[in-house]
Amino acid sequence: MATVIGRRFLGAVPVLLVLTLVVFILQKVAPVDPVAALVGEKAPPDVYAAARHKLWLDRPLPVQFTHYIVQAVQGNLGQSSVTRTPVASDIAKFLPVTLELVFTAMLLVVIIGFFLGLATAQGWRGSGVLRLVMVSGASVPVFLACLLGMVIFYRWLHLLPITGQTSYYDAPTGPTHFLLIDSLLSGRPQVFLDDLDHLVLPALCLAITPAVAVGRVLRSSLEAALRADHTRTARAKGLGEKRILIQHALRNSLGPVLALMGLQIAAMIGNSIVVEIIFARPGIGLYISQAISSGDFNAIAGVTLVVGLLYVAANLVVDLLQSVADPRVDV
Repeated sequence: MATVIGRRFLGAVPVLLVLTLVVFILQKVAPVDPVAALVGEKAPPDVYAAARHKLWLDRPLPVQFTHYIVQAVQGNLGQSSVTRTPVASDIAKFLPVTLELVFTAMLLVVIIGFFLGLATAQGWRGSGVLRLVMVSGASVPVFLACLLGMVIFYRWLHLLPITGQTSYYDAPTGPTHFLLIDSLLSGRPQVFLDDLDHLVLPALCLAITPAVAVGRVLRSSLEAALRADHTRTARAKGLGEKRILIQHALRNSLGPVLALMGLQIAAMIGNSIVVEIIFARPGIGLYISQAISSGDFNAIAGVTLVVGLLYVAANLVVDLLQSVADPRVDV
C-alpha cells in the first residue's frame, strides 16, 4: 500500500507541473493585460510600471514561471480583477459548495450504479426495463437532465426547489464552509434539511449519466465473474448465489468500475459548472462564469489549477481503492 501511495504521488507531480505550465502559457498569450486589469487602463506610467514590477512581469519568462510555481504552492493565486480580493480566498469561499454537490452526486452514482448493475446482472424482476433505462440514460446530456428535472420536480410535482443553496439568509458560514456540516455543528437541523432539499435535484442531474455508465460496466464485470471458474467451484461446494455474488464475484468486479469512476470524476467536476449555472448555486461554476465574462484571468487560472488538483487527488483515491479491492495492483 505504501508503495502504491508513493508511486502515485510521484506520478502526480509532473501532471501538476504540466498543468501549471499550460496555465502560465495561456496567461501570456491571452489578450488580457493583467496590469491594466489591476490598476486601470488610464493609470499613470509610473503606477503602471510599479504594478508591472510587483507582478514580476518585467522579469525573464523562466524567472516568472518559477515565481508562479512558488506562489501557487504557497496558495497565492493572485488577485481577482472583479472582486479585488485574493483568488485563493474566493476559491475557499465558493469551492465547498461545488464539493458538496460533487460528493452528493458521487454518492448517488454509487447507489444508483450498483443497483442497476446488480439488478440487471442477476436478472431481477423488471431488469429488462432497467436495461432500457440504462441505454436511454447514457444518451441524456447534463443540461437536458437539469431542464427535465426542473419541469418534473418543480413545475409539475412542486417537490424540490431549483435555485440557490438555501432559503435561509442567516445560514452558518463556518467553520468548515460546508453548509451540510456547519448547519449540524451550529445546531440548526432545519438549515441542514433545507440545504439537502436544494441539493438533491442538482446532484441527481449530475449523477444520472455516470451512474448509468457505472451500472453497465458493473453488469458486464459481474456477468463475466459469475461465469468464471472460481464461482463455478463455489457453486459446486454448495455456496448460495447471494454469498457467491458478495464474496466472490462483486469484489473481483470492482476493478473496472473503480477505473471508470476515476474517469467519471473529471466529467462530473466539469459538468458541475454547468449544473451550478443552471441552478444558480453559488459555487465554482458561478464564479468561473463571471470570471470568463469579465476577462478575470487570475480567477480562471486559479480555478483551473484547483480543479486539476482535485482531479489528481480523486484519481489517487481511486487508485488506492483499486489496490484495496485487488491487492495485485501493488505489484
